[in-house]
Amino acid sequence: MAEDAGKIETLLAIMAKLRDPDGGCPWDLEQDFASIAPYTIEEAYEVADAIERGDMEELRDELGDLLLQVVFHAQMASEQGAFDFSGVVRAICEKMIRRHPHVFGSEDERSAGEVKTRWEEIKAAEKAAKGTVQTSILDDVPLALPALARAVKLQNRAARVGFDWPDTSQVIDKLNEEMLELSAEVAKGGDADRLEDEMGDLLFVYANLARHMKIDPEAALRRANAKFRRRFGRIEEKLAAEDRKPEGSTLEEMDALWNEAKREERGGE
Repeated sequence: MAEDAGKIETLLAIMAKLRDPDGGCPWDLEQDFASIAPYTIEEAYEVADAIERGDMEELRDELGDLLLQVVFHAQMASEQGAFDFSGVVRAICEKMIRRHPHVFGSEDERSAGEVKTRWEEIKAAEKAAKGTVQTSILDDVPLALPALARAVKLQNRAARVGFDWPDTSQVIDKLNEEMLELSAEVAKGGDADRLEDEMGDLLFVYANLARHMKIDPEAALRRANAKFRRRFGRIEEKLAAEDRKPEGSTLEEMDALWNEAKREERGGE
C-alpha cells in the first residue's frame, strides 16, 4: 500500500481492513458513531490549534487525523447500508454547487443578489424540501457546539430578526449589570445553582460583547489560555533555576515572577 499512500482509496481500504471482523483491529471493531464522535470533535480542535500556532507540518498531520474520522464514520455507515464515503463526497459536492449559484449557476444567477442572503435562502429551501419543520430560527443551532461558540451563533440568529443591542456600549452596560448581580449573589452566599445561573448570564453577555466587537470569543480564550500557559511556564523555569518548585514558593513570589514574565514578553516595558 505504501506506493499508493497518497490516494484516498488507500485510506478507505485501510479503514475497511481495520473494521474487518476477520483479522481487523479489536478496538476499531468495537466502536460506533457515539463512541467515535468525541474523537471527531477533538481532532477538529487539534486542527484549529495547529492553525493558531502557524505549524503547517502539524496542520497537515491533523487534517489527516480529521479525514480519518470522516472515513471512520463513512465505513460504519456503509456496514449498516446507510451510505458510503462516495455518498458523503457526492452530497457535499452537490450542496456546494447548489449553494453557490453565483459561481456555478447561470449568468443571471451569478449576477443576482447578496451572496450571504441567497445562501440562507437556499438553506431554508433545502430544509423545506426535506420536510424539516422549524418552530424557531434557533432550532438548528447544534447543541454539541462549545458553549461560547453556540452563544454567539444563537445571538447572531436572533440579531437577524432585530433582537440585538444597537451598539457595543449597551452590551457593556449589560455586562456591568450582570457583574453586579453575580457579586450580589456571592455576597449573600448564594447556593451553587444560583451562582452557576448568574455566571452563565455573565459569560453569555461576554460572548455577545465579543460578537459586537467582531472577535471570536473561542479564539480569544484560546489565546488567553496560551498566554497563561506560557507565563506560568516561565515561573516554573525561574524557580527550577533555583532548584525550587511552585508548591515550595509563596503566592507573592510567584506573582512577582509572573509580572517579570509579562515584562519580558513586552520587551521590558
